[in-house]
Amino acid sequence: MTTVPRTTDLAAIRIWLTVVAGLIALMVLVGGATRLTESGLSIVEWKPVTGTLPPLSERAWTDAFEAYKTIPQYRQMNAGMTLHEFKTIFWWEWGHRLLGRVIGMVYLLPFLWFLWRGAVSGPLGRRLWLIFGLGALQGAVGWWMVASGLTERTEVAPVRLATHLSLALLIFAAIVWTLRRLAPRAEAEVPARLRLTAWGLVGVTFVQLYLGALVAGLRAGLVYNTWPDIDGGLIPKAANLWIQSPWWINLFENDLTVQFMHRMTAYTLFLLGAWHAFDVMRAGAGRTVVRGAHRLLAAILVQAGLGIATLLMVVPISLALLHQGTAIIVLTFAVLQAERLSPRRVAAVVVPQAAVAAGQAG
Repeated sequence: MTTVPRTTDLAAIRIWLTVVAGLIALMVLVGGATRLTESGLSIVEWKPVTGTLPPLSERAWTDAFEAYKTIPQYRQMNAGMTLHEFKTIFWWEWGHRLLGRVIGMVYLLPFLWFLWRGAVSGPLGRRLWLIFGLGALQGAVGWWMVASGLTERTEVAPVRLATHLSLALLIFAAIVWTLRRLAPRAEAEVPARLRLTAWGLVGVTFVQLYLGALVAGLRAGLVYNTWPDIDGGLIPKAANLWIQSPWWINLFENDLTVQFMHRMTAYTLFLLGAWHAFDVMRAGAGRTVVRGAHRLLAAILVQAGLGIATLLMVVPISLALLHQGTAIIVLTFAVLQAERLSPRRVAAVVVPQAAVAAGQAG
């Protein structure tokens, strides 16, 4: 069995993965809306199969509402909520879970078809199996996150929320990388330092995404709504940054510390992106590489502006979702740039040789 798909299979695989990546991006935005509308705990059970259908009768709606009334969020935040109001938050969470099931089917069924045809094997097959495994894990992580808000808390644990989002974006990034690996291109003859900074941008972007999720989970965007100062200065007092004990708890549960780290990482990302954009031009890296660096820097600047505006306006839902959506664009551009600068081993590049030759000629 060859590891090189037929041209028609290759085109179909690329379309399939593009659709899956788009659905994951949509899923992240729906998840953000679910969080911002405080809807994530409205369904208190995990029923991967039978939970596909929503309540279909008034009795079923009443039962779902009564189940919600048993958790702390209802008693402490939503006591007196009407059934009509409950339905609003229910639909957000149900839609989020349904979209997860849809993504699973959209990934699994074509994957099985391509396996049956012998279109995916070798490095590509292993990568696609890994992505499938991460997707299955994501479903379990999602329930692990929700379960943290059903007993004592009125919201999900911020660390679990950040883990859930980070895993979703890791899957998204893996698909974007795989898509780019399936596209023909000439090797980029560049200094090793450019590859290092490109991968550094991917790493810092993931750190920033994780910290952004912590900010969201802690509702830390609702406090310290000034910029560039925070807590009365450009750098907060150390006593306030490390007020909790043990000290490392502040890195995950202190509103001030987490928001400050999110700001500092944003500055780091901008400086690294600006340096990379300058360095690829200085190195004469080629038009495609330079253009990729400039697109990434532009996306970082837009994202920073949206983040500042979201903070100053105290997190309006529409702006917060736009900020989250732009984060996906930054991640996409960072992954594409890293792939563009990474060498391709013959065994790992599963594209028809004629297409490779055409790409090099272009």
